[in-house]
Amino acid sequence: PNRQRGRRYPGEPRAAPQHTMLAVTLAALPSLLLSPSVPATGSSARAAAVRMAGDGPSFGDLDGSTARIGIIKARWHPEMSDSLIAGAKEALAACGVKEENIVETEVPGSYELPLAARYMALSGSVDAILPVGILIKGDTYHFEAISDSVSSGLMSVGMQTGVPILFGVLTCMSEEQARVRSIGPGNHGPDWGRAAVEMALLRQSAVGGPKSKFFMGFGDSGEDDAKPMTRPAERIGF
Repeated sequence: PNRQRGRRYPGEPRAAPQHTMLAVTLAALPSLLLSPSVPATGSSARAAAVRMAGDGPSFGDLDGSTARIGIIKARWHPEMSDSLIAGAKEALAACGVKEENIVETEVPGSYELPLAARYMALSGSVDAILPVGILIKGDTYHFEAISDSVSSGLMSVGMQTGVPILFGVLTCMSEEQARVRSIGPGNHGPDWGRAAVEMALLRQSAVGGPKSKFFMGFGDSGEDDAKPMTRPAERIGF
């Protein structure tokens, strides 16, 4: 009762300065405000840990009745890739893309997608290509190497051939992230399908429609052309 305020007696620990205590309190404030009063457990905790970049783009009315879409599937993680492709094909059907105008093939893994996309683009048989693959991070640098190569390769194919190449490759830090984005309400496939139709229509408007001949040196002249067409005398690079 006779202790003097502000005086430290022998054996007592030194009190932290008031400005230090205030800084510690302010630093902890965001986590205190954001933390729920009751810790989440089970599926609710997992759902809270999943963060999406956004709700995705909006699409207007798309008439895909003349669009020709190629789909290339990488066979790793087949349950998830099949679900993505199913979602994309539902969107294609909703846009009026005819089943006979959907060309499908597959490759062993995502690393093979760019070359397969190039072959398909050079065939002249499609207006846009949707490569579908799933990459999940492991314990080595393999994930980063493959992700960078595939992303750069697909972009390069589109720029070199003039055929739109969608980026339908999930690059996820865990299998759980991949499942959330490929199965159920978070399935990215439908948005990829609509984007493929939109880009196919953009290409058609740029090169003269789906029946334009000899795109990149490929195609059939047909019998209904008003004017005869001749193949280029020389094709360089193919």
